Amino acid sequence: MTVRPDGTAGGHGGPGEPIGDAGPGARPEPGPEARPDPASGSWPGPASRSEPGGRAPGALTVGGSGGGALLVVGDVVTDVVARHRGPLASGTDTASVIRTLPGGAGANVACWAAHWGCADVRLLGRVGAESAAWHERELTACGVRPRLVVDPQAATGTVICLVDTGAAAERTFLTDSGAALRLDPDDWSDALLDGVGRLHLSGYLLFSESGRALVGTASAAARARGVPVSLDPASAGFLQDLGVDRFPSLVEGVDVLLPSRAEACLLTGLPEGADAAAALSRMVPLVVSKEGADGALVARDGTVLVRVPAAPATPLDTTGAGDAFTGAFLAALLAGTDAGAAAAEGCRAGARAVERVGGRPPARGYGAAATPYRAHAG
Repeated sequence: MTVRPDGTAGGHGGPGEPIGDAGPGARPEPGPEARPDPASGSWPGPASRSEPGGRAPGALTVGGSGGGALLVVGDVVTDVVARHRGPLASGTDTASVIRTLPGGAGANVACWAAHWGCADVRLLGRVGAESAAWHERELTACGVRPRLVVDPQAATGTVICLVDTGAAAERTFLTDSGAALRLDPDDWSDALLDGVGRLHLSGYLLFSESGRALVGTASAAARARGVPVSLDPASAGFLQDLGVDRFPSLVEGVDVLLPSRAEACLLTGLPEGADAAAALSRMVPLVVSKEGADGALVARDGTVLVRVPAAPATPLDTTGAGDAFTGAFLAALLAGTDAGAAAAEGCRAGARAVERVGGRPPARGYGAAATPYRAHAG
């Protein structure tokens, strides 16, 4: 069966894997609210390590490729994954296997980028005090350098992922974004871009006023430094609520857009994925559309230039497959490859993701070391 690389949220873990020595409620006392240091832009904590310090030829070369860190700004949430078979039994019990896992589209992208060989991946997100320490440990274990702002009022966002364990492993989300939607420009410092080769913004930021303001602030700072910016629209349902007519102004200055087919079709009003991707590429320089079982499309200047087939997989849980695609795609771009080859890496990562429960790769502490993207042969 082919992979459907279009999931957007999820968690970390697989059947029988440990998730750490403590769960989301393990933080004994909330610490002071963490803010990036405008003077130093430092990334404190156990994940800190030295920063590494290009461009592939060809028509699909993307500006800014070939070096530097990846900075992801976006959501960190707690996933409750309930795997059941067949329809839910209304008004009574449905037998399920339920796990609590770390997730969030932005956090998942960062973890997959690190897993796919990006040497320096950083994440700016906002969480509640009740689970801040747990999320920091889980991100660090995946090779990500987290900067988590601890919200003094809101709890960490929670997503209930209902996964049908039938052949398609389809999933449905119930989302309480919590502290994730309270990330704002005060959490940003231009110094966070020091040593950064790419900035990636989770589309979930678009669904709150403070998040939209942060997208504008971070994008402007990146443009001023010549750092390319990518964005994943994140959720067709939330985009509908936002209003698709608002979207073009919100992504002004974005270099790479990574929608799912459903998101691309919604944003353009076109029924076919290829037509939608082509139309979006007149708005954003490069569009990489995640087409589910049909792989991916790469479009520029109103034309689909590359069609990438899906990688074979036997789905267990499609949660986070799109995040895996995006993380591997960005890791490949930073390694200097062109967009077509990077999309193929994204499809391979999506295939890996759907064969796991949750939206993240294995943590390094559980025996899965990161390998360069080029080592993944399919």
